[in-house]
Amino acid sequence: MKVTIFRAKLRQLVFTLILSITNLMTTQIASAQDNAKPSKYWLYVGTYTNGESKGIYRLSLDMTTGELTSIGKVTESVNPSFLAIHPGRKYLYAVNEIGNFKGKKSGAVSAFMIDQKTGDLTFMNQQASLGGAPCHLVVDKAGQNVLVANYSGGSVASMPIMKGGMIGDAISFHQHKGTSVNPKRQNAPHGHSINLDAANRFAFAADLGLDKVLIYAFDTKRGKLKPNDPPSVSVPPGSGPRHFAFHPSGKYAYVINEILSTVMAMSYDADKGALKPLQTITTLPQGFDGRSATADIHVHPSGKFLYGSNRGHNSIAIFSINQKTGKLTPVAHEPTQGGVPRNFALDPSGTYLLAENQNDGTIVVFRINKKTGKLKSTGYVAKVPKPVCIRMMPAP
Repeated sequence: MKVTIFRAKLRQLVFTLILSITNLMTTQIASAQDNAKPSKYWLYVGTYTNGESKGIYRLSLDMTTGELTSIGKVTESVNPSFLAIHPGRKYLYAVNEIGNFKGKKSGAVSAFMIDQKTGDLTFMNQQASLGGAPCHLVVDKAGQNVLVANYSGGSVASMPIMKGGMIGDAISFHQHKGTSVNPKRQNAPHGHSINLDAANRFAFAADLGLDKVLIYAFDTKRGKLKPNDPPSVSVPPGSGPRHFAFHPSGKYAYVINEILSTVMAMSYDADKGALKPLQTITTLPQGFDGRSATADIHVHPSGKFLYGSNRGHNSIAIFSINQKTGKLTPVAHEPTQGGVPRNFALDPSGTYLLAENQNDGTIVVFRINKKTGKLKSTGYVAKVPKPVCIRMMPAP
């Protein structure tokens, strides 16, 4: 009996060691590729397919000029609105933002293999997200699990990444409960995003319907989420938290609020997974009285600037970040040259910002002034129907 137990423990130890070595090699390879300062990036664009779009589109970004070029066929998929690339860059995962999957009230997550020479995507498999209209997902930093947020389902789930990149059935699921003060938008929970901290220890789910960012302890090895202590941080009533971003220092985090068009800056305790509000600031210019709602938020790789998208005002709000306090100061608003800007992307070097205009079907490339954070159009625009999300990786 003791021999059997010893052998089981030895196998587990060997497995853990091999997994650690594999993860380290993956990280080192990705880091080396980043440090090489690629001349081009492949871009994968998620879309809504209730119109002209057919699925996931592929482009390339020239890092010298900022030019965008279509590089291949579309990978067909239903409403692949949000994407995530595996840290090893061999696989891509997409939500299928639908309300019915195989006869159940659920959306789905699809797995694709990335051809390392051409960038082509090959469909591998698909799993239920366990909630309707999944709208955001991430791959954990060890490359072992996919975490997904369900909007109409008001829930989050995690699913393992199997050998070869396919995804398994969800192994962790949490149904959010409650309401908030806006009866039209907040009469039920609405999970709008899920993100992980740099240490891969805690997950943060912005729930628009609850006016909370829920916090989960994340077990990387088992891929499971469990409510943290503290379990959440609240935003001002009626704000509608949507997307979330960390500062590169790990000291601060930011949540952009869709309904009230604001950003909340918070300090972060990485040991406890705790967030503490510091400041709430509008994303709109003084005197603007039209209808608008925010969408996405990103911190510049330098940590000096924060960007947020305004749908309605149709702009990117630019803020400077106080490195000692984490607080924000408005810098400017740059028009996105189209209607309803959704997700946008900054390349890893912080040279370009790519803004997607969902209603106009365009992606506009801006060059970032690394001293001021301000944006200047490069003149390059790509056409993609109903673009929602951009993810990029170095081209070979």
